[in-house]
Amino acid sequence: MAQTAALKQFPFNWEGTDRAGKKVKGKTVATSESAVRTELRRQGVVPTRVRKQSQLFVKKGKVSPQDIAVFSRQLATMMTAGIPMVQAFDIIGAGHDNPAVQKLVLAIKSDIEGGTALANALAKHPMHFDDLFVNLVAAGEQAGALETLLDKIATYKEKTEAIKKKIKKALFYPAAVVVVAIVVTAILMIFVIPEFESLFQGFGADLPAFTRMVIDISNFVRTSGWAIVFVTVGAVVGFLHAKKRYRGVQHFVDRVALKIPVIGVILNKSAIARYARTLATTFAAGVPLVEALESVSGACGNVVYEGAVLKMRDEVATGQRLQRAMENTALFPNMVVQMIAVGEESGSLDEMSSKVADFYEEEVDNAVDSMSSLLEPLIMSILGVLVGGLVIAMYLPIFKMGQVV
Repeated sequence: MAQTAALKQFPFNWEGTDRAGKKVKGKTVATSESAVRTELRRQGVVPTRVRKQSQLFVKKGKVSPQDIAVFSRQLATMMTAGIPMVQAFDIIGAGHDNPAVQKLVLAIKSDIEGGTALANALAKHPMHFDDLFVNLVAAGEQAGALETLLDKIATYKEKTEAIKKKIKKALFYPAAVVVVAIVVTAILMIFVIPEFESLFQGFGADLPAFTRMVIDISNFVRTSGWAIVFVTVGAVVGFLHAKKRYRGVQHFVDRVALKIPVIGVILNKSAIARYARTLATTFAAGVPLVEALESVSGACGNVVYEGAVLKMRDEVATGQRLQRAMENTALFPNMVVQMIAVGEESGSLDEMSSKVADFYEEEVDNAVDSMSSLLEPLIMSILGVLVGGLVIAMYLPIFKMGQVV
């Protein structure tokens, strides 16, 4: 099996006839044409044409988190419908245009055909299936309720990907404002202001201080522009590297981000939504609370909340109630703590956590929409101040031209 998995695989287009004599066609990924024909015959298809797809027109692509969410839903739906697992993987692989997804699905299918459990097959691809995903599948296999757990996993992946999209949408607008402002200002500084400067040289009078300052900035940008770009890019790359490598830097950045006006509110609500959604999914799968909190910590999307959940796990492991452990972090609103407390007392922690997740996911949605509507006039104001300020600086000497004459 190790040698088979290591062989290079290629996409193939095929045509044939099924058991009823009906013409069928599709595409699959395999190591060779003979492997495709063998697999098709095993499925009851008589191949009439198998052609290797030209690599010149194949997009290699990559497997995105959204692809994993779609894969989870497709597998859950097919398993619930009673389709055998191997056949479900065949259908999912053939239905994807992304060769990277096809190869991933085929590799998992090959392991399953060799007798490997689904959880173990998924665990061989940690870049795409995290510990939480694998552990939930393993719990479903052990409990004999794989279809139910797959449905819960699919819902969880869909919800978490949706909340990530909302956060990206919320952060896109401020970034767009900054980029547009920088581009417009750079164009004016490099191309427009020098023309005015050459015009002002014939005035024979001192320029207003504001105009002189703008011209000096323009000269600095034109002479040192590349240095500014290199320093800026280097600073950004260095910052991202430090954030990824050093835990302290990441903790500082995430803590500051939570305190940014408007955006910080969205990030806080998003972290709470992901905490509650993951807790509901893991606890409903029968995972013990201490182990569930271990998985929940890595799913919050923020180092501050991750550290808080790990501290909660330690307190719960010593006999502390989850409600009290949440209160001790001072991160969760009173409403969330009280709903979790009701869930603990009534034995419906998964249900109450799910309700908390639903509420905060809707809150994130509303907050993003509100911020988007607020940023539209803000964009106009920022650009107006920048462009208007530069225009005023250039026309001030013209207003004083009468005095010079």
